Amino acid sequence: MKKLASTFPNMLLSLVLICLVMGGILGAMNHITQKPIAATELKNKTAAIAAVLPEFDNNPIEEATEVEIPGEEGKLKVYPATKGGEVIGYAIETYTKKGFGGEFSLMVGFLPDGTVENFAVLKHAETPGLGAKMDDWFHSDGAPGLIRNMHGVKMQEESPLKVTKDGGKVDAITASTITSRAFIDAFERAYSALKVVQGTATDVASEATPQTSEEAGEAQTQEPQPAEVEEQLVQE
Repeated sequence: MKKLASTFPNMLLSLVLICLVMGGILGAMNHITQKPIAATELKNKTAAIAAVLPEFDNNPIEEATEVEIPGEEGKLKVYPATKGGEVIGYAIETYTKKGFGGEFSLMVGFLPDGTVENFAVLKHAETPGLGAKMDDWFHSDGAPGLIRNMHGVKMQEESPLKVTKDGGKVDAITASTITSRAFIDAFERAYSALKVVQGTATDVASEATPQTSEEAGEAQTQEPQPAEVEEQLVQE
């Protein structure tokens, strides 16, 4: 076979052919792996729903709906669970963008009265050994009078949740206050979706109350907290 001359047009042609071949290979690989990836995600989501709710006999994924949260953009997926035709709970796929490692997502299960049944971490990029402990931490018991194990928390009584450092009752993960606040943020978002589904949500603007000058000053000192940033930086 005659070798092509090393001219610019020939080199450009070779480069184009290589790109076309590689693009075809990548496209084929994507097509081959797309279905298995989707099947794995569906399997994991189904398992998460089953883990955060009491026993049900319907298919929550087939009956899923999307709801808008008052005052926010985007929607959350809500998976209703029924048994014998009666609603026994809701699994809500929620998220937060306030994690130390960025956005992470949870599946939160609520009973019809707003009590937390359970939760499952779907995806996160928090620091191993610290923020990444949120799954174990918030499934374990803490000091009396504080909230750590989320099972059984009555959101209708405890919301809005806050960590103890912010004057609340939630026992934050040691050295991971930012992750703990983000975890709470995801929970509150899920609870807002539950209230929308049940028709008990109110307009955020109508609930707002004017800040006093003292409260405004406190808010300014909390964003950001240098000590907390320093606390998180030791993770890295």
